[in-house]
Amino acid sequence: MFTAFFESPCRVQELQKGPQCRLLESFAGEICRARYAQTTARRHIRAAEHLIFWADRHGIPITAFGAMVVERFALHLDRCRCPRFGRAHRAKLLHGARLFVGFIRHCAVVTTIDAEPTLAEPLLIASFCQWMRQQRGICDSTLHVYRRDLRALLNEVGEDPGKFNAQGLRRFVLGRSRSGWAAAKTCTAAVRMFLRFLIANGKCSAGLDAAIPALAHWRLSSLPRYLRPDEVERVLASCNAGTRVGMRDRAIMLLLARLGLRAGDIVQLRLGDIDWKEGCICVSGKGQRQTLLPLTQELGDAIVSYIKDSRPPADTDRLFLCALAPFRAFRSQGPVSAIVAHAMRRAGVTCPCRGAAHVLRHSVATSMLRHGASLQEIAALLRHRSTATTEIYAKVDVATLRQIAQPWPGVKTC
Repeated sequence: MFTAFFESPCRVQELQKGPQCRLLESFAGEICRARYAQTTARRHIRAAEHLIFWADRHGIPITAFGAMVVERFALHLDRCRCPRFGRAHRAKLLHGARLFVGFIRHCAVVTTIDAEPTLAEPLLIASFCQWMRQQRGICDSTLHVYRRDLRALLNEVGEDPGKFNAQGLRRFVLGRSRSGWAAAKTCTAAVRMFLRFLIANGKCSAGLDAAIPALAHWRLSSLPRYLRPDEVERVLASCNAGTRVGMRDRAIMLLLARLGLRAGDIVQLRLGDIDWKEGCICVSGKGQRQTLLPLTQELGDAIVSYIKDSRPPADTDRLFLCALAPFRAFRSQGPVSAIVAHAMRRAGVTCPCRGAAHVLRHSVATSMLRHGASLQEIAALLRHRSTATTEIYAKVDVATLRQIAQPWPGVKTC
């Protein structure tokens, strides 16, 4: 496998005679399968070779490789005088070393773990998560957020649900509310659903979920943050459709700006979700609810260009992949928002709030409203379960609101 990256027979022979040559060659094979560029692959192999050489000199067995060994290796790089290993970019060397350690952990070579031991998931929380998946169709990302608050709850009030009381639960929720309204809302939702699970299974007193206080929040009190139509077009035009990254980014942002998809919808899209014959796209939104949305010519052309000319070969059927090796699907919504935020900076457009991807969703809704679309039509596109959620967009139609606005008592109309 070394011959795929190194042309010199002497260099290949040097690698084959080195310590842990079989493991290093397996690592080279993994890099080859991940389709790293040749220069990058050579650097990662060189970093792994350097790590093995240094560990061998210090009597560190390969089975002990872990985070602490990489930290010691980082300190060594600051004063490295190893023969055959010249001065190289420290951050890139460490990245290659971490990739190698991750590879040998995946291969079950490492037998010792130098990190802090991970705490086992409490049985109550594990059962709750399973119940939420089956009964509510909650996705793993939401459950991951809920787990943090529930672990803190069990640490504070104890792990015996039979001893839960309203006073202790309220004290916990009020304590967590100091982090802000959004965090407090997530906490109350998690605790309330956890109590309902316990009540349904007869593990705590009925009605205890009513002890969780509702947070003060006035519905429709805020305005949706959005971009003007000309700003949206500038953001879309900032993507260079002549590059592989530009093709991918333009396809992503068209789906956000034309269909109002969420960043999470983009992450979950698969090749099989596109029905080219019927001209529609199947989107799995919140609660795993599937909806068919129209695939316009503009969207279809952008996706076809990406699949044919930009999407790298991969072992996954996810539609959008990372542009750099290893070519894998996005792991979270973060990269999608980062792509949109970067495009806004290129276009000279100021993002009005956090969550750049969601700003495009708000923008398509407000644009539809100003072009005469009804709230029911907007709710259908945004896949809202109730038009009450869509009512927030009615406030951005200032011209219509001005027609129905009543004068303030005792003040002449302007």
